[in-house]
Amino acid sequence: MSNFDDQLNFLIKNALQEDIGDGDHSTLSCIPADARGRAVLHIKQDGILAGMEIAEKILKYKEPTATFTAYKWDGELMREGEEAFVAEATVQTILQCERLILNCMQRMSGIATLTRQYVDRLQKYKTRVLDTRKTTPNFRLLEKEAVRIGGGINHRFGLFDMIMLKDNHIDYAGSLESAIEKAYAYRQANKPQLKIEVETRNIDEVRRVISLGKVDRIMLDNFTPRQLSEALSLIGERFETEASGGINLNNIEDYARTGVDFVSVGALIHQARSLDLSLKADITHH
Repeated sequence: MSNFDDQLNFLIKNALQEDIGDGDHSTLSCIPADARGRAVLHIKQDGILAGMEIAEKILKYKEPTATFTAYKWDGELMREGEEAFVAEATVQTILQCERLILNCMQRMSGIATLTRQYVDRLQKYKTRVLDTRKTTPNFRLLEKEAVRIGGGINHRFGLFDMIMLKDNHIDYAGSLESAIEKAYAYRQANKPQLKIEVETRNIDEVRRVISLGKVDRIMLDNFTPRQLSEALSLIGERFETEASGGINLNNIEDYARTGVDFVSVGALIHQARSLDLSLKADITHH
């Protein structure tokens, strides 16, 4: 089992526990335990569909013998009025999983839809869009998965899979040079495979990083496109480059035109609006 599957099972288990508590009394009071049913996921808003695999995992986590028939796939364009899947299981399972499935899919589809808008703006450039750690606590796994489904690239997942020296690290460490030297020594001693990225706030800091080296990527924070171009001409191909800060759909092409490798956009996740989906009983089918 992959790390993703382990984390997903953990998320599903805790989310169901949060919702069901000591029992789904609405369902227990009026639905027999052996009653079986069908439910259809109705799409009520246009966008990019995300969370289909997650929906199936949630259903089968609760009831391994449930059947899940997909009509559409993650990353596909979805239109109002379409059906995404039909699920067959005990009615109790359907009712207990309904809200968790919808919460995940609505949120994920919103993120995938917004991400795709950014990705579409970048089609004629080499620049790629990254997400950030500006995520919902305990839901990062699926928010980042939705960015990937939308065509974006996942930045580091957390604090453990990359060394990123930001302004606070640099200030607390005493200087830019001190932070980089310490991080480099730490990496060599502990985790040689970790990449080191350092945040720069102005052209002077960029020059200092270039002369010291020992990093893999330079982040250019809150640079205007003009300042970014100047920095990139100094950096050349020696380090990966990433622009961040204040980048949105209206100005992303101005940044991409500079030739920067990556732009990171927290808004992919924290500005996304959930899309409207519903899971309804299908009682016409016998």
